[in-house]
Order: sequence, then C-alpha cells, then structure tokens
Amino acid sequence: MIKLTSYGKDVLLKVFITGLLLTVLSLFFESLIVKFLLTGITIFLWLFTLYFFRDPDRTLPAGYTDNQLVSPADGKIVVIEDIINKEENIFPKDEPLKQISIFLSPLNVHVNRNPINGTVKYLKYIEGEYLVAFDHKSSDRNERTVIGVENSTNGSKVLFKQIAGFVARRIVFDLSEGCRVIAGERFGMIKFGSRVDILIRRDSKILVKMDQMVTGGETIIAEL
Repeated sequence: MIKLTSYGKDVLLKVFITGLLLTVLSLFFESLIVKFLLTGITIFLWLFTLYFFRDPDRTLPAGYTDNQLVSPADGKIVVIEDIINKEENIFPKDEPLKQISIFLSPLNVHVNRNPINGTVKYLKYIEGEYLVAFDHKSSDRNERTVIGVENSTNGSKVLFKQIAGFVARRIVFDLSEGCRVIAGERFGMIKFGSRVDILIRRDSKILVKMDQMVTGGETIIAEL
C-alpha cells in the first residue's frame, strides 16, 4: 500500500471532494461520452494526486558519516558550479561556494529530507515569482525558503533552498532556527514541480555529476 505524506492532506481532501462532485455531475448527463469523460477526469485526478503525495521510507547508506551530505530531494542534477555567496547567511557574504541544484519533475517524490546532521542556524522565507524551476534565475527570483544547517561536531555547513516552480505554489517546512535535525529525516515538501539548491564550501568533494538522478535520503551528494 502506498504511504502518503501528511503534508498533502489539504490537497488530497480537495481533490477527493472535486472528484465526488464530478462523479455526481456525470449522473445528470445522458451522453455516455460525457459520463466517461467526467469519470476519466475523476480517476486521473485521484490517481495522480495519490501518486504525487507518496512518501516512501528511505534509509541512509551503510557507513554514513557526519562529513557526508545526503540528497535533500529526489530528482535530476541540473547545476554543478562555482558561485560567490550573494548575501550574509550561514556563510559570509562573498565567500566562494559550490552550488548543486536538483530539479524535481511532477513525477518525482516531493518530500524533502535533511541533508546533514546538525542545528538550523539560519532560516528565511522569501516571497517571489514562479518561473519554471529549471530556469536558473528561479534560484534568486522565485518563492523559496533558505535554510542553513551547521554540524558543531566537525564544523561542516550547508545552505539549501526549497524553490517553488511554475506549478508549485506552496512550500511546506517543519523547521525553525535552533532546532536539531537528523540527516535523512523528513522536514517538508514543495508541492507540484520544484527545485532544490545546495550551497557548500568550494573545497568539498562532489560525488554526483550533471544529469544524474538522485534519491532523497539515500544518494550521497558530497563530502564536506
């Protein structure tokens, strides 16, 4: 049986009610074509919504260590590049960093997971636009949350962003500044098509490549 995320309860209820209304509406039409069309739309909406809000359990790789960064999302690697930090956050402004970006299509699991063990030292929600998530401008212009986590044991840091896409209009997160997080555990989701950016120190060892498909909570992205 498919496990569903609690983050999607509101959408699931709305889609279920919409499907019921369409089913009732089909009873008022004599045309079999119209009946089949409305029934087909209802079935598609129900199945797609159930599939989208699936939340499979994940297990960290054997031998996982605190200096490893696990993928916070399912999807495709679309950016690996050197950047300069544009503002003061968990990293100083103008610090050279490495950015890795993951694009999530509507078919990917959209539940997000903590990339490292540590404490949330920085958290900021930013209202913005809704450019398509694979447009690199979406990193700085779209609705997003920016989260910085630091591991006090080894001093490793990571800044990651939940970025809403053209379809996604709702970001959910269960974090607050000062809370402890555990690598691989769920912390939120972006509903319907989105992107996650990861910013780490430039001397980190990148273990993924462009166009690689990654799995949240399982794929090791880098060694910090």
